[in-house]
Amino acid sequence: MSKVIVALDTSDRMIARSTVDELASFRPWFKIGKELFVSHGQKIVEDVVSAGAHVFLDLKFHDIPNTAAQATRAAAELGVRMVNVHASGGRTMMEAAANALKDISNPPLLIAVTVLTSMGADELREVGIEAPLEQHVLRLATLAKESGLNGVVCSAREVRLIKEHLGEDFLTITPGIRPAWSTTDDQTRITTPADAVKLGTDFMVIGRPITKHKRPQEGYALIQEEIDAALRG
Repeated sequence: MSKVIVALDTSDRMIARSTVDELASFRPWFKIGKELFVSHGQKIVEDVVSAGAHVFLDLKFHDIPNTAAQATRAAAELGVRMVNVHASGGRTMMEAAANALKDISNPPLLIAVTVLTSMGADELREVGIEAPLEQHVLRLATLAKESGLNGVVCSAREVRLIKEHLGEDFLTITPGIRPAWSTTDDQTRITTPADAVKLGTDFMVIGRPITKHKRPQEGYALIQEEIDAALRG
């Protein structure tokens, strides 16, 4: 299974579908986020699922427990293979989301967002979190595991900390992955694909280095070569 989740960060349905078709031979996952989902709703999810792709529906549910649970179940019924909630929504909300999937055959992975990779220590202090960033991430990841979730979204820099405390089977999904030849864009806590592999990440979310590449297949292939080389040691 591919470690790469290609972020379809666009509002254009045709561009999204073209990207899915162009990269189909690599069999990556595809992330559908708020921009694309708000623009086209469940139809775009159905489009990508029907193309045979694994979909990570990245809507980061954060609401009262019943609402988060019903939204999580609705996502599962669309056929997505991964869906997420905000760990900062708390234990009751996460447990409700996990329980909403218990009677579904072949449920999606349920993942909690810890700290957005666009945020650093200064941004956390501005919202009243004084704990060191890594300590806060680990606290949220621990709460997610205790609530019955499959893993967390975190920076690759926090993967080893999470694996050491919560086990190798607890999944880590890492945005902010940028090959050395690309720009950093709006991410703060970034890591190269090779370093992410060495740190032990399970999935890496990569968007613009692939989708904005003049030849997306070439961009993907370069990243996959880097990942394969790192896996070989």
